[in-house]
Amino acid sequence: MVELTDVTKYYGRKRALGPVSFEIDRGNTVGFLGLNGVGKTTLLKILACGLRPSSGTVTVDGFDVLRDPHEVRKRVGYLPELPPVYGDMPVSDYLTFVGQLKGMSRERVARRVPEVEEYARISEVRDMPTRHLSQGYRQRVGVAQAIIHEPELLILDEPTHDLDPVQIMEMRGMIRRLKDSHTILISSHILPEISETCDRLLILNDGVIIASGTEAELGEKLLMSRHMAVTVRAAGDGARAPRDVIAAVPGVTGVERAGDTERSSGDADATTYHVEGEADLRAAVCRALIEAGHDVLTLRRAERELERVFVGLVGGARA
Repeated sequence: MVELTDVTKYYGRKRALGPVSFEIDRGNTVGFLGLNGVGKTTLLKILACGLRPSSGTVTVDGFDVLRDPHEVRKRVGYLPELPPVYGDMPVSDYLTFVGQLKGMSRERVARRVPEVEEYARISEVRDMPTRHLSQGYRQRVGVAQAIIHEPELLILDEPTHDLDPVQIMEMRGMIRRLKDSHTILISSHILPEISETCDRLLILNDGVIIASGTEAELGEKLLMSRHMAVTVRAAGDGARAPRDVIAAVPGVTGVERAGDTERSSGDADATTYHVEGEADLRAAVCRALIEAGHDVLTLRRAERELERVFVGLVGGARA
């Protein structure tokens, strides 16, 4: 559906993006994750034919963004970070205007406007000038204008920008509904947005992609399997302390006692330890604890949330 090959963007001598190469299959929901200023918006604008790349090739559904921009625009719906609304226009008039700009027939526009208003849950404000809308409603109107022409590719740049918690939840729900009928690209630096809505991640840093894959795959790249959590019920007096037993296992590089809230099944006698090592040491740690007389209640890989994955990758790239 989307293919980029060696794409760059320069402003004078300053490189804003690239070289970037990747492909996105039809039906996927992909998140562009990165700190502010690393090139996410530049990349999305190139895909939406809002910017020309300095070099490289970009195709959407087989059409080149430089040679066939009109064909690309027919297939792309774009929501910028700030919704492109006209303050004096009522919502319904604005959506009609957008549909006409996109080359839709009068009959098709008349059919689609009520549909997208209902889909985006903005029917109750359809006669209200957009300047009177809350930020949440403006974002919904922005989504409505992006999907009115039924594009195959939907590009959302920071779709929860300036929304309150309730509006964020509503926007996430809308994105999940859109996944059934669109290929979606989402740009964000808010980690939960990517984690909860995307099937695959592309992490950008300094204009280049430094990692790609699912959240689990990126965790594996940061050696998630080498982090474990073990919950232990210690033996009686005279037994060697569980922490000392774990630390003595060859390959263990760190042991940290977890907070009291991580006890197993509310067992007041149980203690959970976070363990780091040079390999997957679950079997060795379990064996050592049992041989020392301790009860191992749980032993699992420690879940590395997206935030730790992201910081690890970006931090490593900057080092």
